[in-house]
Amino acid sequence: IRKPIGVVGLITPWNFPMAIPSWKLFPALVSGNTCVIKPATDTPLSTYNLVQALVDAGLPPGVVNIVCGGGSTAGTALVEHPDVRAISFTGSSAVGSLVGQRAAATLKPVSLEMGGKNAQIVLDDANLELALDGALWGSFGTTGQRCTATSRILLQKGIAKDFTAEFVARAKDLVVGNGLEASVQVGPLVNASQIETSKKYVHIALAEGARVLTGGHPLTEGSFAHGSFFAPTVLGGVTPAMRIAREEVFGPVVSLIEFESFEQAIEIANSIDYGLSTALYTRDVNRAFAAIRDLEAGITYIN
Repeated sequence: IRKPIGVVGLITPWNFPMAIPSWKLFPALVSGNTCVIKPATDTPLSTYNLVQALVDAGLPPGVVNIVCGGGSTAGTALVEHPDVRAISFTGSSAVGSLVGQRAAATLKPVSLEMGGKNAQIVLDDANLELALDGALWGSFGTTGQRCTATSRILLQKGIAKDFTAEFVARAKDLVVGNGLEASVQVGPLVNASQIETSKKYVHIALAEGARVLTGGHPLTEGSFAHGSFFAPTVLGGVTPAMRIAREEVFGPVVSLIEFESFEQAIEIANSIDYGLSTALYTRDVNRAFAAIRDLEAGITYIN
C-alpha cells in the first residue's frame, strides 16, 4: 500500500532547470504528497514556468509551492522545518552532505544525487570511433556542466597515442557559442564564477605537471564577450594522484590518464571520493561484466 507522507521538500540545481524539477515533482505528486520546491538561484524561471503549467492544467492551489532564495537561507529552512517530511536534493557533494546531516536531526528520509569525477575507460580492443564519439559528447556535450559528465578518460597504452591525437583534433573543431543556435556544439558556462573555477583547475593541473593539449582558457573575443565561455580543454600527462584527476570541475575540462592493464584501470576509476558514473569501451563481454561488477559507481555504461 502506497501512502503519502505529507510535505516533500525538493532542492534542485541550475544545470537541468526544467528536467530535474519534473523528475522530483511528478513521483511525489503521483504518490499523493504536496511539495515545496526551491530552484537554484541562477535558474528560478524554468521551475516557475513548469509549476505554472501544472496550475494551468488544474492542479489545486497549494499542492506545489515555490520558494526562491539561497541554499543557506531558503534551503536550510526547508531541510530543517519540522512539517517537511522528506527531502530530495541534487547538487554538490559538499552541500549534499550538509543536507543529509541536517535532515537526520528530524529523522527525515533523504534522497541525494551529488557530484562526480566520472571515468571513461577505453581498452585496446575498443571500437575507437565509438569511444571517440562517447568521449566527445560526455566531456563537452553539455559544456561539462552535468554531474555525470566525463571528466577522466582512461586510455590503455596500446591505443593511447592514436586516441589522444584524434580526440584533441575533434575537440579543437567543436563549435562554441550560443546554445540556442543549431550549429553550436558547446554552449556557455552558467556564470562568471564557473569560468574562474575552470581557470583555477587548469592552473592547478599545470603546476602539478599536466599539459594543455587544447583549450585551457576563457573565450572573450567578439561574440564571446557577451557571455561566459571557456574553450573545450583536454589535459594530457595527468596521473591519478593529481587534483585535476580527483576533484570536480563542472566545466569543459577533461583529463587523459594512461594505464597498462584492465585491473589498473578499475583501480584508477575507483580511487576517488565520488561514485556516480563510469563507462567502459571494449569488445570483450567478459571484461564488460567484470567492470559492471567491480566499478564502484551508480551507473556503468558499456560502449
